[in-house]
Amino acid sequence: MRHRLHHLIAPHGHAAADKIDPVMETSREGMRTLWFSFAVLTVTAALQLAVVALSGSVALLGDTLHNGADALTAVPLAVAFLVGRRGPDRRYTYGYGRAEDLAGIVIVVTIAASAAFVAYEAVGRLLQPRAVSHLGAVAVAAVIGFIGNEWVARYRIRTGRRIGSAALVADGLHARTDGFTSLAVLLGAGGSALGWRAADPVVGLLIAAVIVFVLRDASREVYRRLMDAVDPVLVDRAEAALRAVDGVEHVGRVRMRWIGHTLRAETDIVVDRGLTVAEAHAIAVDAEHTLMHAVPRLTAATVHTDPHAAGGGTADPHAVLRHHGTRPVPAPGFSRAGPRRSHGGRRG
Repeated sequence: MRHRLHHLIAPHGHAAADKIDPVMETSREGMRTLWFSFAVLTVTAALQLAVVALSGSVALLGDTLHNGADALTAVPLAVAFLVGRRGPDRRYTYGYGRAEDLAGIVIVVTIAASAAFVAYEAVGRLLQPRAVSHLGAVAVAAVIGFIGNEWVARYRIRTGRRIGSAALVADGLHARTDGFTSLAVLLGAGGSALGWRAADPVVGLLIAAVIVFVLRDASREVYRRLMDAVDPVLVDRAEAALRAVDGVEHVGRVRMRWIGHTLRAETDIVVDRGLTVAEAHAIAVDAEHTLMHAVPRLTAATVHTDPHAAGGGTADPHAVLRHHGTRPVPAPGFSRAGPRRSHGGRRG
């Protein structure tokens, strides 16, 4: 009833053409975030570079170069968002949304390089200590680096989670590690001011360890996306929504996958075997519609209808396909008899 009332106020459709605008809008939101990040990090690196020229701080130079390189991580994500706008074709039948996952790999590699770079600089400082001049200016530049990176990190992570982009979230975590790197410069400068020359490299090694932990989280997120993992809560929500649909007697397996920052789903439902094809089709469409409202970011669903077995039998007419691994074993209490009908954003 809630869905029906919502349609009376703001009617909409779920055909393939009706799903293009929301996807395009999330891509545009991602692009705005990327360009904002690029601008902030570029200004941050430019301000730090001016202090490097004044102080001659090698640690700050490394942080400056690192922030400049991090600004460029917006490039693979921007390319991925642009590519992801392309519609499906005969070769890429699901579209180009997975380009974001490829960009996520690039970002994870960049985070790993950041950890290696910070560790290398810290070890170099331990082996060959250097005096740092204009410590006040270096400290201010370090604070600027931290503020710029943390600002970008919060913006990227918030937008990435809102639009469902794992790559953008990973890039936000990357920016957060860069803020830690800037703080290492600040703490090192403070230690140098107190006469402890090894302060900067020691803190640098600690920050490298922190970056490794952040790398683990970002890698796990991108890995799960590449392996088509979804939050089990989404599956539970989908199953509960399907069970509430009138005419659905049982809910079979629910499968979901991310394609870029949108979700696709496939599921099997069991209906009364006495229904006509048109009646079963109507239930499947209602089930798909319900899933659209119940699962955030879901843009397409394929619903397969199975007739309830007469007398509680468990015969499986699709058994001939089982050795191909294309059909799961049916749940007890129903069979897979009857015509196979697919329903989703694209019919047929």
